[in-house]
Amino acid sequence: MLERLNEALDHIDAHLDQRIEVAEPARIAMTSEYHFRRLFSALAGISLSEYIRRRRLTLAGAEVLAGERTLLEIAVRYGYGSGEAFARAFRAMHGVGPGEARRAGASLSSQPRMSFRLIVEGSGSMRYRVVEKERFQVVGRKVRVPLVHEG
Repeated sequence: MLERLNEALDHIDAHLDQRIEVAEPARIAMTSEYHFRRLFSALAGISLSEYIRRRRLTLAGAEVLAGERTLLEIAVRYGYGSGEAFARAFRAMHGVGPGEARRAGASLSSQPRMSFRLIVEGSGSMRYRVVEKERFQVVGRKVRVPLVHEG
């Protein structure tokens, strides 16, 4: 399952300069769009759309600093309908506007490529002992928590 999720992420990363329909990475992961979004959010701690937005702005930042394309060309390439919308999103992620970043050669934020892997813990042996205790009362509290990490 994790291998298929990583293949879906590779597909997303290869198509960041195009419109991404969630149906295709979901098909690669062999799941529905709904379950793909939920699974991604549960594992990554951020929504799929937020991850895609951050990855696009990371690549756009590299292109802004390279200076080979105009800011409007970069904005359109990464799916922004106007230079103003791109500048707002760019500033929200990087803390500086694209023009200023290009002029100053600013240090920008980055969303690295994500990949999922399984780490198994607890395979080592554990020493224990059984102890007789006097009777005691256990108190609990029922609480509902979100499935997706919010932080």
